[in-house]
Amino acid sequence: MSDRRKHRATGRTEVGTYVPTTFDEVAGGPSLVEVHLTETFRGDIEGESTVRVLQAVARDGSASFVGVQRVRGSIGGRTGSFLLQPSGTLAGKVTKAEWFVVPGSGTGDLQGLRGEGGFEAQLGEHGSYWLDYDLQ
Repeated sequence: MSDRRKHRATGRTEVGTYVPTTFDEVAGGPSLVEVHLTETFRGDIEGESTVRVLQAVARDGSASFVGVQRVRGSIGGRTGSFLLQPSGTLAGKVTKAEWFVVPGSGTGDLQGLRGEGGFEAQLGEHGSYWLDYDLQ
């Protein structure tokens, strides 16, 4: 029998590496930037994450972004990996985003993981996250 109750995972992230690379620019328009980063999750999710983000960065430094990241670790006492797909904004040094677990991306004991949540972080440093999830 499957457990369909939603659980809330919360905790903090710490950025290990943060490498932005501009790959397209036009005069007077936003720049396109790809960011490669790694994160460590602490709290209800424990693990490491590899992330790729695409940003549209305005001249004032604000940005809109989308990305995908793989988390390797544990959640709810189960171990494996899963993908998160974030989308959000950057204003000043504050990043805010919503994300969801990519359907079918769970491996190991995390097969069947579903969920949505988000995070708020200081650019390239640390942040807090939440994920409302269930496991089949």
